[in-house]
Amino acid sequence: MAAYNSYKEGDYNAAVIQYLLLAEQGYEVAQSNAAFILDQREATIVGENETYPRALLHWNRAASQGYTVARIKLGDYHFYGFGTDVDYETAFIHYRLASEQQHSAQAMFNLGYMHEKGLGIKQDIHLAKRFYDMAAEASPDAQVPVFLALCKLGVVYFLQYIRETNIRDIFIQLDMDQLLGPEWDLYLMTIIALLLGTVIAYRQRQHQDMPAPRPPGPRPAPPQQEGPPEQQPPQ
Repeated sequence: MAAYNSYKEGDYNAAVIQYLLLAEQGYEVAQSNAAFILDQREATIVGENETYPRALLHWNRAASQGYTVARIKLGDYHFYGFGTDVDYETAFIHYRLASEQQHSAQAMFNLGYMHEKGLGIKQDIHLAKRFYDMAAEASPDAQVPVFLALCKLGVVYFLQYIRETNIRDIFIQLDMDQLLGPEWDLYLMTIIALLLGTVIAYRQRQHQDMPAPRPPGPRPAPPQQEGPPEQQPPQ
């Protein structure tokens, strides 16, 4: 509990040292908390070049003990190349494990995106939609980003249909002023601005809701007067 108290008091160096010591003993909570502090670059005692590799190590240890956030973090690290090389195939594997074993809406959404873009897997618009739908069913919080993703996916599918059916000439000849009015571009910009505002607001909420270090669980047992807070939903 001392490590958690140190974190709450803003002594991140003391907190990460204690969590790292407990992590070496196999405590999942300590592994994930140490990884979180390193991930947020809150501790100054760890060199900048070592921060992400060490965080990756402890996310991997926590994920092997079934912690969903850690499994998704492994996917993120391989997707973006944090502490390792960019590896979309490995990222896809971690997201799939989090989706199949832990039913994570975030992992399902990420799988949908990777299917949509063809990252680490063959591009498949239909599978992308399936995973987006699964994410919306798994968590109400995913419904807004899924709606936006499906709107974009619909445009992608429509453009693919145009290419495959060779009807591009029809659209080239369309006069947008006659079709939607002389101010059609203003309408389009307004819609795009609203969509971007929704996405930015959602991403800010995601960042605020990122799970902070958890106090130790049964190993060692917390004091009776202060139980561990609930685990926040995964990013």
